[in-house]
Amino acid sequence: MRRTNLSTTQIILLSFLLTILTGSILLSLPISSANGQPVPYIDALFTATTATCVTGLVTVPTFSTWSVFGQIIILLLIQIGGLGVITIMSGFMIMLHKKMGIWDRLLIQDAFNLNTMSGIVKFVKSVLFATLLIEGIGAILYMFVFIPEFGAKGIWVSVFNSVSAFCNAGIDIIGESSLYNYATNPLINITTSILIIIGGIGYIVWWDVVRVIKSRTLRSNRIFKHLTLHSKIAITTTLALIFGGAVLILICEYNNPQTIGNMSLFDKIQVSLFQSVTTRTAGFASVPQENLTGTASIVSSILMFIGGSPVGTAGGVKTVTVIVIFCSALATIRNKKQATIFQRTISGDSIRKAVAVVAMFTAVMLVSIISLSMATEASIIDVIYESVSATATVGLSRNFTASLNTVGKSVIIATMYFGRVGPISLAVALGGKGENQNIVSEPIEEISIG
Repeated sequence: MRRTNLSTTQIILLSFLLTILTGSILLSLPISSANGQPVPYIDALFTATTATCVTGLVTVPTFSTWSVFGQIIILLLIQIGGLGVITIMSGFMIMLHKKMGIWDRLLIQDAFNLNTMSGIVKFVKSVLFATLLIEGIGAILYMFVFIPEFGAKGIWVSVFNSVSAFCNAGIDIIGESSLYNYATNPLINITTSILIIIGGIGYIVWWDVVRVIKSRTLRSNRIFKHLTLHSKIAITTTLALIFGGAVLILICEYNNPQTIGNMSLFDKIQVSLFQSVTTRTAGFASVPQENLTGTASIVSSILMFIGGSPVGTAGGVKTVTVIVIFCSALATIRNKKQATIFQRTISGDSIRKAVAVVAMFTAVMLVSIISLSMATEASIIDVIYESVSATATVGLSRNFTASLNTVGKSVIIATMYFGRVGPISLAVALGGKGENQNIVSEPIEEISIG
């Protein structure tokens, strides 16, 4: 990777854009279509965007619209989008034994939002190896269900589903009804949920947990104590959101005959858990989202907005971001000068970045909601659900995506792209050079808040 006059953030944004455009051209070819007729370019562009941005919203059925060649292109886009274009390029450099310079390492650092360049090459190797290993195990587990059902084709279905689940893409080639037919299948639920959680928890947390386990005996009950603050926040918040969300969804949908109302208690619990997990930016659906009660739709939208954890395959504003904002607000309410959690002080830079991420993310989401409302005549709940899902790169829809007109599709394409590359990254990329920190600051004046 040669150094250019572009900033690292601009290169990352352009790499995603070029990947989408290349994918859209390939998907618009007759060879990519199941019936040999070219798919309209807007749908090819939409599919390339949703795959690269690991979102999962689709305007045409994946399993019946695309040929095997088209499905392979989609799967490659999902893998590239999940890991990141820069990571894939770096992986090829490592395979070819090419030396990585400072500029290459800086690109990877920004792509993963890391705080240091130390151990970058080892980090990339570990990410690529662990990704392939986990996806391989997931595919094998899926085969116990899909091979008996689909025969030899079940191998391809299993591989596709595993990569899609780990990358939190939510695209499948099973059928038009996603995972509806497997809503009460424990193996499918558990395998998919674990892949989603592992992919969404973030690579930093993986290696931190491994580090602590290696450095201490498995009998130790103080492993959590020795994790970094980032890992502690990511793990506890993820568990709280999954189980808290599942309880709320179970309560909201308990007597709803269109979702889980007619199921046994065990099945109600596992479907509620899956719904809570999949809203963390995965996009697989085991029940029709349009049949959810209004309250459950709101709960799901909140979970989608928060999303997964940083430096992973998930989207949303991220768990750590939300907790940093919450701790900062709590400190202000308690009239404390510093925000703390787990007996550690959160830095001012972290708080400012968290506020910026939430502000920009919310701005993109609101623009999307307003634009989509103007472009369609759908109900406001469908519009909000679709826009939140696209911004957070989740992929759940209240059966609305396929009915979008050209303008509506264009709005969602833009929303998915901005949601994936990160609103704050976009702002930094377009904002040019930062201010000189050595200049004299402007006079301070107090203003009224609230």
